[in-house]
Amino acid sequence: MSKKHDLPYRLGVGVVLLNADGLVFVAKRIDTPGDAWQMPQGGIDADEDPREAVMRELDEEIGTNNAEIIAETEDWLTYDLPKDVRKKVWKGRYRGQKQKWYAMRYLGKDADIDLNTHKHPEFSDWRWAEMRQLPDLIVPFKRDLYLDIVDAFIDLAPNTAEKG
Repeated sequence: MSKKHDLPYRLGVGVVLLNADGLVFVAKRIDTPGDAWQMPQGGIDADEDPREAVMRELDEEIGTNNAEIIAETEDWLTYDLPKDVRKKVWKGRYRGQKQKWYAMRYLGKDADIDLNTHKHPEFSDWRWAEMRQLPDLIVPFKRDLYLDIVDAFIDLAPNTAEKG
């Protein structure tokens, strides 16, 4: 068995944050070169409930958690990091992430979003995107994950669901 599969997955959560128009919040990572955009996501702390973690991560990453959970993935979804990335991320202790994803309805205003609310911001820019665009916006190694997320939540985005 390869070393890759000897490593565990890091437990995490992810947010499909939908605005009133059915568009999804995406942000550009500060530490990723190129034009890759992603949805908010992060790790689950020890003894933390995934629903608590998703609210905490949302607040830490975009400066507000003024949202309500409207759906969640039935199963945990996974992605593996490429070898060169695996050595740099999380001190090489994980092969990737095993995540519970939540669809959330954003209840605030665009002006409430503040990417610099915490000492170490993760994102440099943000925008709203159509759900079907998500797999084309993410780094290639997360594309299959984003296809699964879109499949799970596409019916919650009425503006893009019928365009299939």
